[in-house]
Formats: sequence, C-alpha cells, structure tokens
Amino acid sequence: MLTTHPVGIAAAALWLPEGRSAAADAFGAGRLRARDVRDLGHESVPDAGATAPPDLAVRAARTALEISGTDPGELDVLGHAWMYYQGHDLWSPAHYIARSLGARAALPVGVQQVCNGGAAAVDLVAAHLAAAPPGPAGRPRLGLVTTADRFGEPGFDRWAADYGVAYGDGGTAVVLRRPAAAGDVLHLRAVATYAATDLEEMHRGADPFMPAARTHRPRVDMRATKRAYLSAHGADQFTATNEHAIRTVLERALRTAGIGPRDPRLRHAVLPRFGARTLRDSWLPVLSESTTAQPLDLGRETGHLGAGDAIAGLAELVRQGLPAPGEAALVFSAGAGFTWSCLVVEAPAR
Repeated sequence: MLTTHPVGIAAAALWLPEGRSAAADAFGAGRLRARDVRDLGHESVPDAGATAPPDLAVRAARTALEISGTDPGELDVLGHAWMYYQGHDLWSPAHYIARSLGARAALPVGVQQVCNGGAAAVDLVAAHLAAAPPGPAGRPRLGLVTTADRFGEPGFDRWAADYGVAYGDGGTAVVLRRPAAAGDVLHLRAVATYAATDLEEMHRGADPFMPAARTHRPRVDMRATKRAYLSAHGADQFTATNEHAIRTVLERALRTAGIGPRDPRLRHAVLPRFGARTLRDSWLPVLSESTTAQPLDLGRETGHLGAGDAIAGLAELVRQGLPAPGEAALVFSAGAGFTWSCLVVEAPAR
C-alpha cells in the first residue's frame, strides 16, 4: 500500500479479560511438557471464559472510539478479523459489531485471514479510505478495524493445539482516518504483505475435506497437520520461506515508507506474539541482520492473540508513547496460509 499521504491512526486499543489460564495448570494436567513451558515463556494468558468473541471486539472498539472522539455514526467502513469460532455457525460478526456500536452508516466487512487477519484488515480498510471520495464538507473518511478471538474448550486447547504458540483471548481496535489529522497518535506509512501458498498444507496436513467443523477430530489440532506436512516435506522449505518472507515484507514496507533499514529514525520492531523460542530461533536472527530497529516482544503476558497481534502491537506502542515524535516503528504479523505483514508507523512531529 502506497502512503504518499499517510493514513492517520487516531487511537488503538487492546481489551483483555480479567481471567487467566496458567501454563502450570496445563503442565499439571499433562497437556504440556516442562520443555514446552520453557519454550513458550508464558506463565499465563488471558481467558475470556464465556464472553463471546465479538463482544471483546466491541469493548476494544468503544475504548478506541472514545479516546479518539469518534462518533461511530460517522464511520465509513468497519473491518473485523478473526482466527477462531465467533459464536455462530453462519453469521457475520462484523455486522453485529457495527450494530452494537451504532455504526449504522459503516460498511461492515469480515476478514478471515487467520492469524494475519488484523494486519490484512488494516491494509484493506486503509485502501478503502484512500479510494473513497472526500467526505461532506471536507470531513475525513473514517474506518474502524477490530479483531477478537476466544480459544476455549471443548474445541480448542490454547496450550497444546499448536507448536511454539500459546493462544490468549482478547479484542483489539484501531480507528483510521484519511487524510491524517492533527492529534493522530501515529501515521500509517506503509503496509506490505507476502504470501506463500505452498505452505497452506501445514494446516491441512493429510486430513480429508469434511462436511462440518470438527467432524474429523473433536478439537483443533495444528500439531497433527504440521506433523503430516513435515513428514512429507521436511522443515527446510518452511524455514527458508519464513526467513525470505520476513526480509521481503520488511524491505517492501520500508521502501514504500521511504525509510532505510538502518535509518536512525527507525527505532522499534514489534514482534508477533509467538512463543519465546519461536521468536528467538525464527525471527530475531533475521531481523538483527536486516535492521537496527530494536525488537520488542510484547506478548509475554498475552500469548498469541489470533488475528489481533498487529493491532495489539499498535495499541501497546501508543500506551508506551512509542515511537517518539519524528521516529518510526515496524509492526510484524504472520499467520497460516502463509502470509506475513509489516506495518510502518511514524509518530508525527509535534
């Protein structure tokens, strides 16, 4: 996405439930080995209990709208992204969120790109705002992106469904406007995404196509599909593709933003919220060779938030007052399919 005229980020919010799911309990129940607990590096992750995932998005959205002073009735578009089940079999959570917020004029759009959904939704909504004609009386075009996931039993074991990742519950939201306006906390300068469709098999494995969800297995089991993929293809293809993809989205995003990988203005690189070993082995070596930006691992308390990692990263940057005015940061996201994204954000000079 080209950002000659940047999209403004008016506010970003992360809403986490008070409940927690502990790694020690999963270990005690035999769902994790001691080595798994060490490799993940999370003592606990947020657990939403019975709260419906779209309601997590609504709570995050209300916070972001209030902070930015945005009337939900003036939103032009609302994009909602998710990874896992939203509470009904055939239904649009994006429309529910728009209705709950009173965003009656907004176009609700669902984005189902698994873990990379939040970044994809930001890209799509920003492009929609860029293509729209100017608003009445010069009003900026306004967009809202939300994500929400709840990884609950009986269909999902947040600690043991995957390798190298523990899944936390939460909702995120970001308010976008074009053109950017005074008071925006960040400017979105670029979004770059890379896809490697040869890797879709990692989440399909050798499983047959089925007529309904969880009729082949009673729980989501990404470990089983990945074992089947690795048995058939080995690990080298994924390792090489992952490294290439991270470098590619980094280079494309920075080129679009007009910032060099070692530019002193580029201060931070927000990592996906994966397990500690996955980041250490698969992400940090590539980034240390490619940019001088300081890696930020912000997921120790949350785990992986499904589609929400990228927007949660934006929200945490804003909460910490990062980057400083005139400086920039990278925000990374990746997910099954596979797709990788890199957002470049800049704090406007005051």
